[in-house]
Amino acid sequence: MDAVEINAGGWYLRALRSDERVDDRPALADGNIDDPDYVATRARQWADDTRYSWAVCQPNTGELLAEVGLIPHADNVADLVGWARAGHEDALTTGSEAVRRFAEGALGFKVVAK
Repeated sequence: MDAVEINAGGWYLRALRSDERVDDRPALADGNIDDPDYVATRARQWADDTRYSWAVCQPNTGELLAEVGLIPHADNVADLVGWARAGHEDALTTGSEAVRRFAEGALGFKVVAK
């Protein structure tokens, strides 16, 4: 599946990026994620339907504040996982709720929070 963007009211959810326009790697490092292939891995996971991942961003700047992931299983159940940068737990909560609605409504998953 191609990455899907979600508007979650005060937050904007998009695929992780590391390109000439947006680089999420500094924000990921704030979350103790320093794998140089992390963004590319998440893109491959979207493509092979093994994990869907959203950067929960401040809509005016595009700054990554949290990441929400959805890990599908063969039995149409999906795990909902995520983390937030310090002080941005509200972005994680709102982003997780938006991903849950998308997963259940558009993809037909039964979502389990992990």
